[in-house]
Amino acid sequence: MVVFGAGPVGLYAAKSAWLMGAGRVIVVDHLEYRLEKARTFAHAETYNFAEYDDIVVEMKKTTDYLGADVVIDAVGAEADGNFLQHVTSSKFKLQAGSPVALNWAIDAVRKGGTVSVVGAYGPLFSAVKFGDAMNKGLTLRMNQTPVKRQWPRLFEHIQNGYLKPSDIVTHRIPLEDIAEGYHMFSAKLDNCIKTLVIANPS
Repeated sequence: MVVFGAGPVGLYAAKSAWLMGAGRVIVVDHLEYRLEKARTFAHAETYNFAEYDDIVVEMKKTTDYLGADVVIDAVGAEADGNFLQHVTSSKFKLQAGSPVALNWAIDAVRKGGTVSVVGAYGPLFSAVKFGDAMNKGLTLRMNQTPVKRQWPRLFEHIQNGYLKPSDIVTHRIPLEDIAEGYHMFSAKLDNCIKTLVIANPS
């Protein structure tokens, strides 16, 4: 299985993959401190896409040119795109962000494989390789997390010691500093992975 994105969602997707029977877990990102967390927290193989001319080709090589059985896009529309994509999304409102991670997922999965999208996208989108997905016979799964349905299994994993949410918390921000905390998380400053907002105890 390949996970694009080593933020909080991607890290837990990678860790959860082992609990669901994955035989191999690979995490792709470009921030080294997050890749290190993927190695220590999720016990995943890691690849820095900035070090390769084409990360999809590298994923094909590492899977004997077949592609992964499952690829998860845990990045969403925040992915770095090319200049034209940024212009069309921000200036002309023709698409809601960058489809780079989603297109990598479509390209990196094997024929007949599954692409799961947990990264957030806006309602308007274009430049997604739906034709390639159809021609490869892919299963596309996507949803905002159905939290209520997942609570029992999540709590069971926590009670059994398989998951510990605090393991990815890197910063605790007082409520009065929430704007600064959000900026730190959004800009990925100070090796930030997961920030908790702490309300005043009084």
